[in-house]
Amino acid sequence: MRPITDPTARIFIFLLLWAGIFFHGPGFCEETGENLDFLLPGPDTPLHQQYLGLSTDAPFSLGQIRARVVIVEIFSMYCPVCQREAGNINALFRLIQSNPALKDKVKLIGIGAGNSAFEVDFFRKTYNIEFPLFSDTDFSIHKKIGEVRTPHFFGLSLTEGGGFSVFFTGTGDPSTPETFLQSLLKASGINEN
Repeated sequence: MRPITDPTARIFIFLLLWAGIFFHGPGFCEETGENLDFLLPGPDTPLHQQYLGLSTDAPFSLGQIRARVVIVEIFSMYCPVCQREAGNINALFRLIQSNPALKDKVKLIGIGAGNSAFEVDFFRKTYNIEFPLFSDTDFSIHKKIGEVRTPHFFGLSLTEGGGFSVFFTGTGDPSTPETFLQSLLKASGINEN
């Protein structure tokens, strides 16, 4: 193979690679979810514990959440896209909660990559986040899931035995809350009615 010596071609290839790194869009996939096999600390409020269907405030795995689908947002308090999209993610949560056919089947949580409990709480208060948020202070979860960019979303289908499979993974802003929810529901096989 010949090396690329044309400066215009080099710039074009660099721009293509750069676009692929920073503008990777959402995609649907089939994974086992092994990289999402970790424990989160128990919810910090009884309301969040009830929302997730957990009987104690002990650490839990994603497969223990009582739902058919769990949407996981990997965010950072310092991520400008996460800040800008917080209103849309809140709208997504309200869409799910306002639909009687979905509110017990679909749950939403956030994990703050590299964020302390203080930073996660600051993000929660600043953007009026109602769904449970968890801290990943030491980036251990972030490293386990492949050091994804933020915001990153995982869609998980849960089984009754506590297992799950990943049916969606994507980085970046998720279009409109309505469109994003419809895409997730279609991919997960959940009926909205």
